[in-house]
Amino acid sequence: MQVQQKKYTSEEYLIMEEAAGFRSEYWNGEIVPMTGGSINHNRIAGTIHAYLKFARRGKNWEPFITDLRVWIPRYRRYTYPDVFVIQAQPVFQERRTDTVMNPCLIIEVLSKSTQDYDKTDKFRAYRSIPEFQEYLLVSQYETYVEHHTKTNDGWIFREYESDSAIIYLSSIGVEIAIADIYEGVTFESEPETAVAPENLEQ
Repeated sequence: MQVQQKKYTSEEYLIMEEAAGFRSEYWNGEIVPMTGGSINHNRIAGTIHAYLKFARRGKNWEPFITDLRVWIPRYRRYTYPDVFVIQAQPVFQERRTDTVMNPCLIIEVLSKSTQDYDKTDKFRAYRSIPEFQEYLLVSQYETYVEHHTKTNDGWIFREYESDSAIIYLSSIGVEIAIADIYEGVTFESEPETAVAPENLEQ
């Protein structure tokens, strides 16, 4: 991923994004093209979304995947979470129907090029969203999930490395098994070392 040097307004970004043939995120003036997803990335995100879609029957929340943007006003960032959930009705950015502002649960499938960002700056930006309560980071290279849950005393961190583990998503009252998350996924022989986003090229 190569960060362009020119600074753009959010309005310029939205105009360019509508005409582009690929998706990019916006980081306070910088437009960052998103890398293509691997088959494992696609399988994991698709499986989680389908699981939540089935589990939502009769519930007052809804899962979304990939193409719907999230706007984070405090940090002036547009992101495309892999999967996220909204309680009740979506709160749209003014004059937009493709950009929301109130996810309660966000799930990112980690890629080599973005996992450090997902765990640090992006998580910090997400935490500024008042409705945001839960963050799930899923490795696509090995059985490993990081789980962050908001409480009255701050954020609690848990990690899972066993196929037999079950994660309770407290923000929506749903359990999901690690085995279900990784259904159909075949790992590489060894996970590759992550590279910081600023050092990557498209």
